[in-house]
Amino acid sequence: MSGSSLDGLDVAYCRLETAWEEGVFLVKNWELLLADTLPFTPEWQERLRQLPAASALDFCSAHAAFGHNLGELVNRFFKEKELPPAQVDLIASHGHTIFHEPAQGFTVQIGDGAAIAAATGCTVVSDFRSMDVALGGQGAPLAPMADKMLFPGYDFYLNIGGIANISCHAHSNGVHPIEADGRFIAFDVCGANQALNALAHLLDLPYDADGKLAASGQLDSVLFDEINAQDFFAQPYPKSLSNQWVQQHLTQICLQARSPVNDRLHTVCQHVAYQLGQSVQQVLDNEHFAKDKYRLLATGGGAFNGYLMQCIQQRLATVGLSEVELVVPSDNVVKFKEALLMALLGVMRVEGAPNCISSVTGARRDAIGGGVYLG
Repeated sequence: MSGSSLDGLDVAYCRLETAWEEGVFLVKNWELLLADTLPFTPEWQERLRQLPAASALDFCSAHAAFGHNLGELVNRFFKEKELPPAQVDLIASHGHTIFHEPAQGFTVQIGDGAAIAAATGCTVVSDFRSMDVALGGQGAPLAPMADKMLFPGYDFYLNIGGIANISCHAHSNGVHPIEADGRFIAFDVCGANQALNALAHLLDLPYDADGKLAASGQLDSVLFDEINAQDFFAQPYPKSLSNQWVQQHLTQICLQARSPVNDRLHTVCQHVAYQLGQSVQQVLDNEHFAKDKYRLLATGGGAFNGYLMQCIQQRLATVGLSEVELVVPSDNVVKFKEALLMALLGVMRVEGAPNCISSVTGARRDAIGGGVYLG
């Protein structure tokens, strides 16, 4: 998995035990055996950052070259972990998102799957979003499939990466028609670590460790009102965000604000918590989903930000989730859940099981996403 933070490639070596029972695909057991983040070179970081404005020729060149680079990184993982490639059934690669414009009918994640297969000798599954977008969906979020198949027992699932997204396994209280086993809803909430890390970079820091700088700041009410005034937040779900949108409507606004950096970090944390609270309230109202106590699983790099998690807990209490058990799993699951998700989606693709949930994305039907390149 290559995320919007551009820090590197998250690689997870997973084992999944699956079965078909009465026409239903099931994951009977799973393990996250090995994992690591392999940094991108500064040259690749800059190339990926500039690619949205590149020529078509440069874009196609980068797509192929990045695929070979991903293959080299995976081979390095094999060597460092003493993992024989012959033990790997398949590699599932998300690639790096350059464009995500479902309203215009396309989404693009570069990192040629054929190049990865050629470099590693392993079968590769890639390009997981395009089929869903072709069916009229958002192509995002993909995370609810992992929530459904690998992490049962929660009502809400929050992932805080460069972009924060939320999933809900909603069960009707009888007022609203809903599937017998509940309905999964998910959508992007707002930008998150992209803006927080960009602000930390102003202080020559990679990120705000544990949110300590944000905790020491004060709310910039003018900035808070400006970043919360975007039209996206008033749109109904399903909906998704592109990196370009976050850059324009959050990160750049925060970078250009005149208040102290600590105050801006504080304000972005409050913004994320506020929009998450609004999103949860929208789901509870639309799905008529009410319980005495809710469980929420939090993952992604933002789950390590203690101040941000404090803001979220406080905000949830104001929208009907005062009785919420907020669970942060093991560090490896927090950090590598999206890489684990890719493994799951890849297995589902080769098993012929739908791996995109139409109730999440708004597509006309559940889709089997991913192109296969034989190693």
